[in-house]
Amino acid sequence: MYNEIDLDKIDIAAEPPAEEPARQYYFMAKCRKYVQKLEEELGRKPVCCVKTFGCQMNARDSEKLTGILTDIGYEETEDEHADFVIYNTCTVRENANNKVYGRLGYLSNYKKKNPHMMIALCGCMMQEEQVVEKIQKSYRFVNLVFGTHNIYKFAELLYNSMESGSMIMDIWKETDKIVENLPNKRKFSFKSGVNIMFGCNNFCSYCIVPYVRGRERSRKPEEIIREIKALVADGVCEVMLLGQNVNSYGKNLENPTGFADLLREVNKIEGLKRIRFMTSHPKDLSDDLILAMKECDKVCKHMHLPLQSGSSRILQNMNRHYDKNQYLALVEKLRHAIPDIALTTDIIVGFPGETKEDFMETLDVVKQVEFDSAFTFIYSKRTGTPAAAMENQVAEEEVKERFDLLLKTVQQISAKKASALEGKTVEVLAEEENTQDSSLMTGRLSNNSIVHFKGTEDMTGKLLQVKLTECKGFYYLGEIVSNA
Repeated sequence: MYNEIDLDKIDIAAEPPAEEPARQYYFMAKCRKYVQKLEEELGRKPVCCVKTFGCQMNARDSEKLTGILTDIGYEETEDEHADFVIYNTCTVRENANNKVYGRLGYLSNYKKKNPHMMIALCGCMMQEEQVVEKIQKSYRFVNLVFGTHNIYKFAELLYNSMESGSMIMDIWKETDKIVENLPNKRKFSFKSGVNIMFGCNNFCSYCIVPYVRGRERSRKPEEIIREIKALVADGVCEVMLLGQNVNSYGKNLENPTGFADLLREVNKIEGLKRIRFMTSHPKDLSDDLILAMKECDKVCKHMHLPLQSGSSRILQNMNRHYDKNQYLALVEKLRHAIPDIALTTDIIVGFPGETKEDFMETLDVVKQVEFDSAFTFIYSKRTGTPAAAMENQVAEEEVKERFDLLLKTVQQISAKKASALEGKTVEVLAEEENTQDSSLMTGRLSNNSIVHFKGTEDMTGKLLQVKLTECKGFYYLGEIVSNA
C-alpha cells in the first residue's frame, strides 16, 4: 500500500519509472523539493485547499489529491486564501460551472498579491471543450488543468507545472486505465468511499456524465477486496462502494463477475461492520443483487434507486430503459425480500414535453412507493445532451408549481415514514460531534437517517445502541442505551 513508500528514499536523479503508480511517487518526491524551497522562502509551512463540487466519486478523488499534497509537504486548510488551491469540479448542471468561474474571479485578485500561489482545476467540468477554451482565454493565471481520466497523474502534472512556471493543460478524451494505490487523506478515519468502477454506458438524454466520465471500466474484485482489507486494518468500519452505476459492475472485466458477487465477497471481510453503495440504476437491478442484500448482514438496509419520472413516456424520452410498472415491480421485490429497507430516489420535474398528466404519474409513484426521502430537481438544460435540443420545454411557472407540490408530498411521506421508528432502539454509527451543540454527537442509522444524541467525541467511529426518543421530521433525537 502507498503508506509503506518513503519518498525520501526515491532517487529523483534517476529516470522516472514507466509503470504506475511508481512513476507518480517519483514525481511526488520531486515536487517535495519545490515545496521545501517554498517553505524556506515563506518562513512557514505552505497550505493547500482542495474544494470539491459534485458527487461522492469527486469527494473520493479529492481525498487522493489531498493525500498527495500533504505527502509532498503542504498543510491542509479549508481557507481558499491558500498557497495551493485546487477545484475538483462537477458539471451535472451548468450553474455548477458558473460557480467555479465566480470563484476563479475571486482568486485572481488574491493571486496578484501572492505570486507564489498555485491554482489547479480538475474533474468533470474540465472534460468539456468549451470550458477548456474559456480557461485558456480568460483565466490564464490558472497553473494546472486536467480532467477525470488522468487524475492519477496529478503529481507528474504538478511537477511539470512547478518546473515550467507556465499553464499546464492535460485533458484526455478517454482511457481504459485504472490506477489506484496512491496516497489519500480520508475525511473520516472510520469510513471511506471505495471506487469499484468508473464511467457510465447509459447515456440518459439529460445527463452529461457519460461524455465527461467516459465508458464503464470496472476494477478487478481482488484489488477492491485488498483495498478494503487495508482500510479496515487502518480503522475503517464502514465502506461505500462507488460507481456511476454499481449494478452493472464487472461486465467489462476479463473474467466477468457481478455486483452481487462482489457484495458477498466484501461481506466476508473480518472487522468490516457496514457496507453501503451508490448509485443503482433500476434497469440493472437483478434478483441476485436483491438476494445478496438480503443475505449479507453487513449491507445497510438502504437503497438509492433513482426514479427520475413516473411517466413511462417521459422515461422513454429520458432513455432510462424501464417504465413505471417495471420500477414499481422492483420496489415490490425489494420490500418483499427486505421489509424494513429504506428507499430514496432522484426525481426531475419539468423534463421537456412533460405534461400535467405525466407529472401526475410521477406523483402517483411517489405515493405508491412512499420513499423515505427524495432529491427533487427542476430540469435544467445541459448543453451537449440530447434533451437540451428537445422541443416543448416546459414553462417555468408551471414547473415551479409542480415542483412545490412534489416537494410537499415527498416531505409529508418522509415525515410519516420517519415517525414510525420513534421509540425504537437501533444501531447507530457515531460519526462526529454535532456542529450546533458540542454536547451532542451525530450518528447515522443503517437506513441512512441521522440522529443526534448526548455523547462525547471519543465515541466517533463506534457502533452504539441508541433509542430514538423523538422524530424531528428529517432527523431524530436519541439517547444511548449501550454499545452495539
